[in-house]
Amino acid sequence: MALQPLDVELRNVFKFFHQEPAVNGVDLEVRQGEFFSILGPSGCGKTTILRLIAGFETADAGKVLIQGQPMTNVPPYRRPVNTVFQSYALFNHLNVWDNIAFGLRLKKLRKSDIDHRVKEALKLVKMESLRSRFPNQLSGGQQQRVALARALVNRPSVVLLDEPLGALDLKLRKEMQVELLNLHQELQLTFIMVTHDQEEALSLSDRIAVINQGKIEQVGTPSQIYEFPRTTFVADFIGDTNLFSGEIAAFDATNVQIETKTGLTIVVARHEETPTEISQTVVVCVRPEKIQLSLYPPNLPHNCFEGRLINVMYLGTHVNYVVELINGISINVLQPNTFGNLPDPNTPIYAWWEESDCLAIRE
Repeated sequence: MALQPLDVELRNVFKFFHQEPAVNGVDLEVRQGEFFSILGPSGCGKTTILRLIAGFETADAGKVLIQGQPMTNVPPYRRPVNTVFQSYALFNHLNVWDNIAFGLRLKKLRKSDIDHRVKEALKLVKMESLRSRFPNQLSGGQQQRVALARALVNRPSVVLLDEPLGALDLKLRKEMQVELLNLHQELQLTFIMVTHDQEEALSLSDRIAVINQGKIEQVGTPSQIYEFPRTTFVADFIGDTNLFSGEIAAFDATNVQIETKTGLTIVVARHEETPTEISQTVVVCVRPEKIQLSLYPPNLPHNCFEGRLINVMYLGTHVNYVVELINGISINVLQPNTFGNLPDPNTPIYAWWEESDCLAIRE
């Protein structure tokens, strides 16, 4: 299948604030029709990247291209993009209809065209019945829909979403995530979303760029980012994980053996990016849901460790166990809630995982 053309490109882009790099040599390619997320902690530069694409900031070095055209001297209102802000930025003195129509009136479109496009946008976000209400008469989710409609009514090539669901409560955020995904699939537009919410990025995106201190740590599909993080930052930032620092002691065609600093011997299944240099410092990453627990020692050659249960946290659908291994290291284990009796704290227990369920990353 042929790759879609690029809608947005950043080529070696830098942006400095007070001589500090907020965006530090970023290269990025977003394809037409993608739902692309820029994910990272607060202050990592992700919103600055979005503002550079929108034209609200100017790059100090490098190039921003939209649909192959350099945007160096193109003001925001001439770019084929529209931004949905976390604050929604609605006009409180205008009702829903007039908020959505505002940009079209600035462009001096005919009234019949404006009416047609506003009706179309209202239908897309299921807000037809609330067209006469003012922003202060709407819930957070309804305001979010109006902000989306206002962005979509201009028929941009690229929709930029700056923490679009951050102000909503958890239940409403989940509902809006589904609606956002449906909207993207229906419109086939390019969506670029900035978020610090890992679950949101994993569930909505075709691809994700993980940003740390103004640099891209990794770009990949949600499963690539989660299952095969390339750096310890990505492994630690995306979801929960158990990290063990150590050195490579031996390897063969299928496995790599690592001796941790705390005296554990962990065997990792080898794949194309697994480091294999003897004595090389690495970090072993094991996700909590990959670890199994047993009251009796399982008959396994590797990655089976004795410990004791020190904490049990009931999470509804899952149970989180904290296990202290005999070397004193504590690990998190996440298992589905199968309605069995939960073991008591201080119970002697064995934690184990398969070689293929852990990963070695260069430190």
